[in-house]
Amino acid sequence: MQICSSNGEPTHRVLLNAEQRKKLSSVLEVAQYLLAHSMFSRFSFCQELREVQNFLLLEAVWHLHVQNIVSLQELLESHADTQAIVAWLFRDLCLLCEQMEVSTQHTDIAQAMLSDFVQLFVLRGFQQISDPRRNMEPERMAQLAVAVLRRMLIFALEALATGLQDESPVYKAVKCWFGMFCGHTFGRMISTDCPKRFFSHTLTQVLTHKPVLKVSDAVRLQRDWSFAKTHPLLSSLYRRLFVMLSPEELIGHLEEVLGTHEVNWQHVLSCVSTLVICSSEAQQLVQDWVTRLLARAFESCDLDSMVTAFLVVRQAALEGPSVFPSYADWFQASFGSTRGFHSGSKKTLVFLFKFLSDLVPFEAPRYMQVHILYPPLVPSKYRSLLTDYVTLAKTRLADLKVSVENMGLYEDLSSAKDVTEPHSQAHQDVEKAIAVFEHTGKVPVAVMEASIFRRPYYMSHFLPALLTPRVLPRTPDSRAALIESLRRADKIPPSLYSTYCQACSSAAEKKPENAALGTKMEAICVEPLGLLAAALRELRTTMTDPTQYDVFSAQMAVVSERLSSALGLGEEDGSFEESQVQLNIFSPELEPQDQQVADLLLTSFCQNLIVASGFAPPDRQGPWAAHFVTSLCGRRLLPIVLTRLCQLLRHQGPSLSASHVLGLAALVIHLGERRPAVPEVHVASPAPVKSLPLPEFLSSLLTLRTAEASLFCLKFCTAAISYSLCKSSSQSKDILCSCLSPALMKKFQFILFRLLSEARGPLSQEDTAGPPWKLLCLPSADWQRAALCLWKQRTFQELLQEKEFHLTYRDWLQLELEIQPEFDSLSDMESLRSYNCLENSDLVLSCTGNRDIFSRLQEMAADLEQGPVAPQRCSPSQGHFLFRVFRRRLQALASGWDVAARLQRQQELLVYRWILLGLPPSILVGSPQCKQPATPDCTEFFHLVNSELRNFCCHGSALTHDITVHFFRGLLNTCSQSRDPSLTANLILTTCQTECPIVVTSALLWWPRLEPELHTRWRRCFQGPLPQELQRLWEAQLFGKSCLSSDLASPPPGPAWVSAAALHFAIQQAEETSIKSQLEKLNCQSEELLVVLFFFSLMGLLSSHLTPHAVDSLKAVDICAEILRCLDKRKVSWLVLFQLTDTDGGLGQVLLRLAPDPYVRLLPFAFYSLLSYFDEDAFIREDAFLRVAVDMYLKLICLFVTGETSAVSALAGRSQELQGQGDPVGLIIKARHFLLQSIPRCPEKSFANMAELLATSGHCDPEVSAALLSRHQAVSDDDLYQEPHLF
Repeated sequence: MQICSSNGEPTHRVLLNAEQRKKLSSVLEVAQYLLAHSMFSRFSFCQELREVQNFLLLEAVWHLHVQNIVSLQELLESHADTQAIVAWLFRDLCLLCEQMEVSTQHTDIAQAMLSDFVQLFVLRGFQQISDPRRNMEPERMAQLAVAVLRRMLIFALEALATGLQDESPVYKAVKCWFGMFCGHTFGRMISTDCPKRFFSHTLTQVLTHKPVLKVSDAVRLQRDWSFAKTHPLLSSLYRRLFVMLSPEELIGHLEEVLGTHEVNWQHVLSCVSTLVICSSEAQQLVQDWVTRLLARAFESCDLDSMVTAFLVVRQAALEGPSVFPSYADWFQASFGSTRGFHSGSKKTLVFLFKFLSDLVPFEAPRYMQVHILYPPLVPSKYRSLLTDYVTLAKTRLADLKVSVENMGLYEDLSSAKDVTEPHSQAHQDVEKAIAVFEHTGKVPVAVMEASIFRRPYYMSHFLPALLTPRVLPRTPDSRAALIESLRRADKIPPSLYSTYCQACSSAAEKKPENAALGTKMEAICVEPLGLLAAALRELRTTMTDPTQYDVFSAQMAVVSERLSSALGLGEEDGSFEESQVQLNIFSPELEPQDQQVADLLLTSFCQNLIVASGFAPPDRQGPWAAHFVTSLCGRRLLPIVLTRLCQLLRHQGPSLSASHVLGLAALVIHLGERRPAVPEVHVASPAPVKSLPLPEFLSSLLTLRTAEASLFCLKFCTAAISYSLCKSSSQSKDILCSCLSPALMKKFQFILFRLLSEARGPLSQEDTAGPPWKLLCLPSADWQRAALCLWKQRTFQELLQEKEFHLTYRDWLQLELEIQPEFDSLSDMESLRSYNCLENSDLVLSCTGNRDIFSRLQEMAADLEQGPVAPQRCSPSQGHFLFRVFRRRLQALASGWDVAARLQRQQELLVYRWILLGLPPSILVGSPQCKQPATPDCTEFFHLVNSELRNFCCHGSALTHDITVHFFRGLLNTCSQSRDPSLTANLILTTCQTECPIVVTSALLWWPRLEPELHTRWRRCFQGPLPQELQRLWEAQLFGKSCLSSDLASPPPGPAWVSAAALHFAIQQAEETSIKSQLEKLNCQSEELLVVLFFFSLMGLLSSHLTPHAVDSLKAVDICAEILRCLDKRKVSWLVLFQLTDTDGGLGQVLLRLAPDPYVRLLPFAFYSLLSYFDEDAFIREDAFLRVAVDMYLKLICLFVTGETSAVSALAGRSQELQGQGDPVGLIIKARHFLLQSIPRCPEKSFANMAELLATSGHCDPEVSAALLSRHQAVSDDDLYQEPHLF
């Protein structure tokens, strides 16, 4: 008693001070001496201690126990008042827990005391049933032990329920007590049965503590019981309890408790959340458990099982799609087919809908929306059950001011969070719609459907969000283009659009206010980022033992919650619905907030990897990395992460530190493993490529353009491959192959061969050691040594035997072409030595950056031209091999005339033109054959011109100057190898007139620059006059000039289209604005020449609208008008020009080969551009005029709908001269008005074959079609009443 007296110290103590502990040690020595000599009575001593129990410090009792003077069991059993002894132990244990967290001087003693007491209580309270032959006293000790442990747990749970302030005494006591549930406390116990029974008993107590919440309360409140919102102390208790029990045992225990007890639903559901978060095995077990519950529920209409199933599913779904399927997916999979449990009978259907109806007053709106949009599959005869429920749910949603009609266009139903306000969701829908429109160029289908079927949301929320006033950019952006498209489609009311325009005009004055608002918002966003950074720092502390999956998963759930707040998500970042991720690798951009989030995540992953690798190699680090990467693969987050990776790897790679290289390389490997679960990546660029699977996309970010980039590529590939091999060291080769990208393996081999000559020779011996991951983790890592070690590693060499990883000649050439010669660190010879196993393959001409390789191609072409078999080949010619390569590559490109396909094709053709211009010109013409007449084979070049160059590399009806000159130089070279040069030239040019007429018109256009070289070289090489066909070109040029001079016109040479082309080019180059007087000279010329001249003038008119630096549009219109008057004056029909088809022979086929395909498709635009110049009697004079006019009108509408008139309107919008001239909408309106006025005046013969035309395109304008059909019917009715002519 004297030792334990307070001596002025606080009364509420359980630990001795240093002086007391010293005195007690002396007393214990005396007691041990007395015990050894049988001079000490334990029973009497216990009786004495019982009298002074309230003054006895707990540490003194512990010393008596451990020194075997008097055990705690003897002391407790000597006390008759059980309640008093339990109260005393409970009080002192609470004080001990509080003082353990405060005192640092005696922490070891306090820890040992608490551990010994807990072990004793667990051992005595949860041992097996005692032997009946023993006395009953130990049963009282078991009751005491269980009572104390129960009292401590109830104290902790009630403290948590009332709310604890961090660092408060009660908080410290609860934290300390829960800390006792660990392996350190029970590790010294011989049997694990007692701790296991104790843990099971404790879990039951937690789940059944104060079951005051009803099922309705659980339905209403469970979204607040997710893992991230559960008190950390309670979730830590769950995780500690889970250590002793397997996932199967835990699920079984939950089933048992729910079936036999009234439960605390908050504790049950928070336990479920912790279970699915911290145990990857439990996720499937929970799904199986729910399936059993549903089967039991529908088998006997068991409401309890039904309630449990729905609560458990909803709770697990709260933790996100990376942990458990969303509620929407589960509900649809469970009840959306005939295999559902509900489809057995009417009884089960009634049971289901009765249950769902009972939930309506309590559940969140999100769940009712899921039930409405993904309803259970119901037979038609029981449809009323579903409609009754839907009516009830919609009524409840209306009471909550939430409607299905006001749901967002892209709203995620997988979230169980609060329904986003319509105006907030609308802003997200607008951003998504703009992104889709930017990629497709068309108004998204979801927007068009909403404008019809969900008009309240569209008009009240979507349009106001889209039409938010702002300062409009000078060049219309994607938002402006989407607004304009909707306006043209009459999807924006004129009054609303007018208000928007007025608000935008004054938005500039309010810009400073907006800037201040942005600053405020930025300040608001600092807190979520800070919380996310703190959660990630806490996550890094778990890396000291990365195999503790439950600890990491628990903290990762907190990170996910903070991440959702930092990104400002209105709903969970659910799984992907789109099939592609859109990225621009050339100029990847992120919002500042998104970039900060991405940097925090990537930095955390890199730091975690370095810390974890310091404790264990990758194959013994557990699944933490895969779990981390899974959280990055959500619909909202993955594009952000990939964009940031693109910025870092493609644009900043050489500046990354070694730790960043290691971390990002491991991240790339884990992202590649997620390939089946994520969509492909579509690289948006000026020349779009095919969509890439995620591993191939990540590998494509590693460029080789410079020496620094190549070295970074070597480091990154070495780290990535080493990590993959080390992580999967015990797995099969098939799994290794699926984890590694072939592109990554090939780039590693390519760079290794280039930079390290040691790798080029044969391997002397393979290294049996593991991958060089340890070498890379050293502070001063030797990357070249690590790369060589990896190259020699046996597993790596075995992988190279796989065909997909083998570096072929094609691969080597493609990678070599990526390197910019001016930044290459290797000489030509060193570069050629870098690959020593060349294979025969077609040349891959996919890049023009490497002039050294192109020089080799030039030398090869020259060798082929000057070789011994070049002159007078007798074998059938197949053309130059380059044209076959060109054709094969062009066939692989996307077809169509959309902007993306056209740009890609044009870029490819510019490369081909660059290659052809750099090679000998004879490649275009070929060499003369040994047969007579000696005609060279130009088929391949003509095909390239007619199919491709005519559409992309031309000036209206002529090729560019460079390719034209190159062809005629090739013609001269070929003539120099021929026995009869003049005959060869004449045959080639005659063939051009029928097979490739645009070559002839190109010569006419560039004749002033072409003629001097032709004359000079012909006279120098052949000492004679020009061949007849070249002379004919000179005559045509002379005819064109003479028509514009005051002198008499020269006679036109044949054929007529050649003379017409020469005259057209002369008119274009003339300075006169009017050609009326010049056309009078053509009165004596053939009608065909005038018609063809009108065709060329139409091409000039279209060129003035499509080409920025072409002839003045007004001048082009005047030229067409004057020629049209001349044709009408001579009563010459010109309608045939607007009815040309590919099947036409003769002149029609020639004209189609003289015009680019886009120009031919825009002939309807040219037709109605001349509307004001049409002869008023044209409808009466020509029967075909009405049909042509209607055909042109319907085609003009189709061109507008498909967007092909956008180039015309875009140029008109940029040019003051073209204002009002190139507006397709205005042109369509005028054409429509013209037709509706003219149709009633047309004679009967004008309606011939009109029905066929309307059957194919009449839907474009129903009013015009109706007018035509009505007039046609009226004419037919009049014929019925006419008197028949019998004789």
